[in-house]
Amino acid sequence: MKKCAKVWFFCNMTKYKGEKIKKVSPTIIYHLENQSYFHSSFVVFSVGYETLENFIYFCMSKNNKKMDSPFWQADIETMKESDLRKFQTEKLREAMSQASHAPFYKKLFKEKGISADTIQTCDDLSKLPFTMKDDLRSNYPYGMTAIPLQRCVRLHSSSGTTGNPTVVLHSQRDIDLWANQVARCMYMVGLRNTDVFQNTSGYGMFTGGLGFQYGAEKLGALTVPAAAGNSKRQIRFIMDFGTTALHIIPSYATRLAEVFHEMNIDPRTDTNLRVFCMGAEPHSEEQRRRVEQLLGVKAYNCFGMSEMNGPGVAFECTEQNGLHVWEDYVIPEIIDPDTLQPVPDGETGELVLTSLQREAMPLIRFRTHDLTRFLQGDCPCGRTHRRIDRLKGRSDDMIILKGVNIFPIQIETVLMSFKELGGEYLITLETVGNNDEMLIEVELSNLFTDDYSALEQLRKKIVRQLKDELLITPRLKLVSKGSLLVSEGKAVRVKDLRKY
Repeated sequence: MKKCAKVWFFCNMTKYKGEKIKKVSPTIIYHLENQSYFHSSFVVFSVGYETLENFIYFCMSKNNKKMDSPFWQADIETMKESDLRKFQTEKLREAMSQASHAPFYKKLFKEKGISADTIQTCDDLSKLPFTMKDDLRSNYPYGMTAIPLQRCVRLHSSSGTTGNPTVVLHSQRDIDLWANQVARCMYMVGLRNTDVFQNTSGYGMFTGGLGFQYGAEKLGALTVPAAAGNSKRQIRFIMDFGTTALHIIPSYATRLAEVFHEMNIDPRTDTNLRVFCMGAEPHSEEQRRRVEQLLGVKAYNCFGMSEMNGPGVAFECTEQNGLHVWEDYVIPEIIDPDTLQPVPDGETGELVLTSLQREAMPLIRFRTHDLTRFLQGDCPCGRTHRRIDRLKGRSDDMIILKGVNIFPIQIETVLMSFKELGGEYLITLETVGNNDEMLIEVELSNLFTDDYSALEQLRKKIVRQLKDELLITPRLKLVSKGSLLVSEGKAVRVKDLRKY
C-alpha cells in the first residue's frame, strides 16, 4: 500500500507512543482531519502502529471544525476533476483488492481473470462485471464480507419477504466514514452545530435512521431521535425542543402538515423549522414545493441505499438543482438497462455505483435499478462532484400498461400540480374483462368544494393532463380527504391486481 509522506512525517516527528497522546499538537490533529487523503485512504494501516490507528479514530470523532465556511471539507468538495479522477483510480484499485477477500468476489475475479491490476484508469471500470442484488441474496449471510466477522460492528438487513434478505455489514471505519459523509451533506444545506435536528425515520434495520443520527452527531447538532410515526408526538417535540430541521420521507411530510392544521398550529410561524432532508421514496418537484409552502421550510432531496451504507450517497446543495454524488466515496455510472452500455450525459438510464472506501463489504458496479441522469454544467455552489437529477423511478418499478412504460412519479407530477388535490393517491392496476386498466384514486384537499359539477370539471381536466403525460387514459376517482389508508412508513402508491 502506498504510504503518505505527511502521515509518515507525523509519525516520525512525534515519535508517537500511546502514552504521549497529550503531546500531539492540536494543529497537527486539525491538519490530519481536513486532508482528503486522511479521510479516504487511511494510509495509517500501513504504518503498523495499532495505537496510532486508534488515535486517528479519536481525531475523527472530534468536531473541531469552524462553522463559517460554506464547505465541510473544501479540499475534497472542490477538487479539480483531473485530481478527482486520479484519486478515484487509486481508490478503485484499493477497493478491488479489498473486495477480493470476499468469497463472492474472490471466485468471480478468478473466473473472469481480473484483479486490481486490471485498473489503470477509471475508464477500466467498464471491464468489471456488474453486481446484482440477487448476488447479495444468494451469498446470504456473509458471502460478500471482505473482513473477519470479529472486525464487523454493525449489520443491516432487508425484510427478505421474497426470499433470502440482503445483508450489509460495516466495520467501525465504515461507520465513521459514513457519519462524515452524512455530516457533509447536512452541512451543505446549511445545518450547523447550533441546529436541533429531529429524525422521523425508523431505526433498527432501516439505515435511514441511524445514518442521519450519526451524521447529525458528527456535525455537532442536538439530535432528537423521535423515530417514525406518532405525528402529534412529533409536533410536540418540534414545539418543545425548538426543532429546526427534520429528516422525513416526502409522503409523511404532507401528512405532518395535515396534523399541524388539525392541531391549529401554523408551522410557518409557530415553529423554528427551516430545513427538511427528504428521501427514501421518489417524489416530484411539485410535491417538494408543496411541502415547502405548507411547512415554511426549504426541502432538500437526498439519496442513499443500504448497499452503499445508507443515506448520504448524493444530496442537493442550497441551489436545489440536482444532487451532488460524493465521488470520493463512490464512482457513479449511468447505463442503458437493456444494453448495459453507458448513456450520453443528459439521458436517463440506470444508476450504477461502485464503493471506493468500504472495508467490510465493498461492492463493484452495483446495479441500483434507480433511474436518473447526469446533469451537465458547473454548479454555482462551487462543488465539483457530478450531479444527478432527482430519481425518475426504478426500472423494476416501471408499469407496463397497454404497451406503454409508465412511472408512478409521472402521475404524481400531474396530480401535485392541482391545488384542489391533497397529497395522498393510490394507483390500482386491474384486469377488467380482457383488458388491463389503471384506476387512480386521489384525495381532495380541505379547500375544495363538494359541488358535483365543479368536481366533474376538475376530474376531466386532470384526466386530460394525465392522458397527455402517460399516452393512455386512466380512470380517475376523486375521494374525500382521509379516505385512503396512510402509512407511517414509505407510501404504498401502486397496487397491481392484474390477472396474468
